[in-house]
Amino acid sequence: MKTVTLSLPEDMNEREFKMAVAAVLFDKAVLSSGQAASFVGISKREFIETVGKYGVSIFGETTDDLKAPFNA
Repeated sequence: MKTVTLSLPEDMNEREFKMAVAAVLFDKAVLSSGQAASFVGISKREFIETVGKYGVSIFGETTDDLKAPFNA
């Protein structure tokens, strides 16, 4: 496991930053929802309920993917 250390500005919300990073890594299938939740320090349920606010679908489909069959 690799470790990364970052210095964030004092006014930056650490949890929001972690959630944004976790959302991207979850979306790219680098982390599972459980791993992402653990990284942020929240429950898996809370992660799943929150990740949509970051433009990430828990179903692995984009809105364009879902609309595609209807556009044909």
